[in-house]
Amino acid sequence: MKLMIRNTFLILFSAIALYACSKEKTKSPETATVQQPQPQPATSGKYVKGSHVPSETVCMVNNAYMGKKQIEVPHNGKMYYGCCEMCVKRIPSDKTAREAIDPYTGKTVDKADAYIVMISDEGEVAYFENEENYRKFLTQNS
Repeated sequence: MKLMIRNTFLILFSAIALYACSKEKTKSPETATVQQPQPQPATSGKYVKGSHVPSETVCMVNNAYMGKKQIEVPHNGKMYYGCCEMCVKRIPSDKTAREAIDPYTGKTVDKADAYIVMISDEGEVAYFENEENYRKFLTQNS
């Protein structure tokens, strides 16, 4: 029974967090900023499963490609990215938001330095130490 309650709570919390992160805030004219040009996606016009994606288009808390430039979060001389204020606050205080495991080597990698690849059609990403590890991972898992 406790397990069921805990799992229900986790699902609700996750849904609320994802909803909050996906809401785009309306900017007043005095706080509006000039939009930076979007990075050029793959030749098909969008990134697809298996594409290398620019780190600035990834929410590093949700480990998801977001399709546009995210909020910059500088920390210890490196740049991380989050999709909302909750993520911006979490990145400096939560090491798990800044680190990931390279699927090929099993080593911990810093998300700010990682080679990021979209691994699902829904935008989930994986972090590799470098492009070579990603290529070896593909070879090993094909």
